[in-house]
Amino acid sequence: MPSDYTPQRVVCLQPSATVILAALGELERIVACTRYCADVCPEVADGYRAVLADSWTAQANEIVAVHPDLVIAAVPYQDKAVAEILKAGARFLGLAPRTLADIYTDIASIAGIMGVSERGQRVIADMQAQIQAVGARSNGASRPRVFCEEWGKPLIASQPWVAELVHAAGGEFVGEPGAKRDAQAVLAEDPEVLIAAWCGAGDRVPLEKIVRDRGWGEMRAVREGRVYCVRDEFLNTPAPTLVHGLRALAAAIHPERFPQVPGLRCIAEVGGQVCEHRPR
Repeated sequence: MPSDYTPQRVVCLQPSATVILAALGELERIVACTRYCADVCPEVADGYRAVLADSWTAQANEIVAVHPDLVIAAVPYQDKAVAEILKAGARFLGLAPRTLADIYTDIASIAGIMGVSERGQRVIADMQAQIQAVGARSNGASRPRVFCEEWGKPLIASQPWVAELVHAAGGEFVGEPGAKRDAQAVLAEDPEVLIAAWCGAGDRVPLEKIVRDRGWGEMRAVREGRVYCVRDEFLNTPAPTLVHGLRALAAAIHPERFPQVPGLRCIAEVGGQVCEHRPR
C-alpha cells in the first residue's frame, strides 16, 4: 500500500514520464497527460484522463483544475512554461536527461517518489539487460558510421542517449550528439547509414525529400540504400521505450544480424530511382 506521502494524483507533461509510470505499473495514478502521451502509451487514451498542454506550453489553470499532488515535466522547457507549472503550486519534478545513466536515474527517482523503488530497479535492470543483449549480438561485426538526426530545420543530431544506443547496435555515431549540424559537413563525413527520427513526426519523416533538398545523393548511405526513418517515440522518449528504438537501430545498422521490426522505414535506390519501403 502506498504511504500517506506518495502522490496519488499525477500530471505528466511529457510522454517519457507517462511511459515510466506505465512500466512501474502506476498508470492509475495519472489524472492528466498530454496528447502526445497516447502515441507511445495507448493505454492512457481511455477518456478517463484530462489532456493538458505539455512541458513547452504548460498552463497553470489547466494543471490546477485537475488537483494534482505531483507534476512531472521534462525537457524541452520554455521558461514561461516552467513558471506556469510552478504557479500551479503542486509538487514539481523536472527531468532533463542526456545519457542512458540519466534516464536510469530518472526511473529510480520516479519509482522512489511513488513508493515502488524495487519495481524501478527491475525496470532499469530489464532495460540494461536488453541493451547488453543487443550489444553482445553485434559484437565482432564491422562498425558502420551512422548519422542520426532528431530534427531537420535546423539540422540537429540525435541526443547522447541515442549515440549510446547506436554504439550498442554496432554502429559508430557520426558527429557530436545533440549539436546543430551543417548539411554539407555531414555530407563530407559520408556516413554509411543515415537515420532520421524527428521529434513529433512519428514515422513520417520525408526521407526522399531531405536527401534531394540537401544534395545528399552522393552520400554513401544514399547510394547503398541505407536511409531510414525510426519512429520518433522510439528514440526521442527517454524511457523504457528506447529498447524498441534500439532494435530498430540494430536492424538498420546490421540487417544481416537483426530482424526487421515495426517502426523502421527505409528508402533504397533502385535503377537510379529512390523508392520507399517499410521492412516487415
